[in-house]
Amino acid sequence: MSLIIPSIFGDKRTNVFDPLSLDIWDPFEACPFLNTLTNVPNRAPETSAFANARVDWKETPEAHVFRADLPGLKKEEVKVEVEEGRVLQISGERSREQEEKNDKWHRVERSSGKFLRRFGLPENVKVDQVKASMENGVLTVTVPKEEVKKADVKAIEISG
Repeated sequence: MSLIIPSIFGDKRTNVFDPLSLDIWDPFEACPFLNTLTNVPNRAPETSAFANARVDWKETPEAHVFRADLPGLKKEEVKVEVEEGRVLQISGERSREQEEKNDKWHRVERSSGKFLRRFGLPENVKVDQVKASMENGVLTVTVPKEEVKKADVKAIEISG
């Protein structure tokens, strides 16, 4: 069981006991007025809402399983990579809908833009056997685990 701590900077939550997560906390993310005070360029509004695609990570006896909710995306719009040092990277982009000259938008809540999530994998994984599938807007990445080898025990005769 892990402890999830709500952030005071919006809806982002942090797992303080997960050293393998490579999510980067940005204290200015939820405070756009601070960007103007500190001369930090504002983020593009089309990327900020989609930047944190929600991902579940569970460990079974056989594998680590990641599930990401990516509604409306096709598998061609998503990239799954394993970088050196056993870092799983899930990225992609949702394009903004084309605007017609005569269209009158009343509300835009669906996010668009790029997203990127990175996860540090433990040493006991088979990075050459990672599999990914996508169905109904849910990406599932399975990272098989290596069998844990039991140490050979050799009895030593005591002389004396």
